[in-house]
Amino acid sequence: MSTIKDVARVAGVSIATVSRVVNNGPKVGKKTRVKVTQVMEELGYTPNANARALVTQKSTTLGVIVPALTDPFFASLANGVDTIARQHNMQLLLSTSQQDAESERAAINLLIQQRCHSIVMHSKKLTDDELVDLCEKIPGLVLIDRVIDVIKHKCVWLDNEEGGKIAARHLMSLKHQQVACISSKYQIEDPTLRLRGFSQELGRAGIEINSQLIEYAEPNQQGGEIATQHLLASGQKFSAIFVYNDAMAIGAISTLEDNGYRVPADISVIGFDDVLISRYSRPKLTTLHYPIESMAQRAAQLSLDIKSKAGESAVEGYKYLPRLVKRESTNIKY
Repeated sequence: MSTIKDVARVAGVSIATVSRVVNNGPKVGKKTRVKVTQVMEELGYTPNANARALVTQKSTTLGVIVPALTDPFFASLANGVDTIARQHNMQLLLSTSQQDAESERAAINLLIQQRCHSIVMHSKKLTDDELVDLCEKIPGLVLIDRVIDVIKHKCVWLDNEEGGKIAARHLMSLKHQQVACISSKYQIEDPTLRLRGFSQELGRAGIEINSQLIEYAEPNQQGGEIATQHLLASGQKFSAIFVYNDAMAIGAISTLEDNGYRVPADISVIGFDDVLISRYSRPKLTTLHYPIESMAQRAAQLSLDIKSKAGESAVEGYKYLPRLVKRESTNIKY
């Protein structure tokens, strides 16, 4: 593999001159620039991104931190950030945090060690104070799916509580009053806000959720299956289920049908997120659209904008609203 020394030797110039050409620096004549460029092509010399960043003081990477990649939701988030990275000819650096505070700290430290100073972070375990401190130290750090008032200009988030309200209004419009809920077992904002909005909207209509009809489980298909088994075993009657996310909702549908219930003829099911699989489940899943890929793109661009201006954005962050997507898993209660 050719080095910068090889290029300088063949081109008959100094290493400093090659470096100026690589970094588009001044004080290099046109003929010299052309000659050095030709030699680099002939030798197949590719400048090291980290070395170039040391000279230009510009990072060539855009980082993203997500809990895991097995969840389609987080894969979409990472893809959104990658879209912006490619538009700016940057490389994506991805790190996972496994829903753990220490892992979140390790993930962000790893990206910083790699000279990545524009970072989109999905954090649910670090405290507000710690995130505020990190945002002060790292100008290009932007939070997604979380809002903290004092750093709102660095936040891109969804109104999860409104999503719960929309789900409640939809089920009530279909005449459902005996409603069950399946939520994530993790003590984070999203499930709490969704369930709160859902309960409040039902409460305004005089409908109270039976505490025995609320189940908590892992936010995946197996968790949805187990939670639904518990609901059926409780002996309580219900005609619809509001589920924390689409993966759990699809698991719930599978368990209902395995136990002889037809969806939506006997029991309606509504999910949340609108990940790709929800369009291909049987029946196709009614859900709340979470524009995570668009939000991730917005967060990535915000990170680059803030970093390039070396100051705080005047924008008061970006709040997104979920949208009801009616498909086949909900129906009127007869």
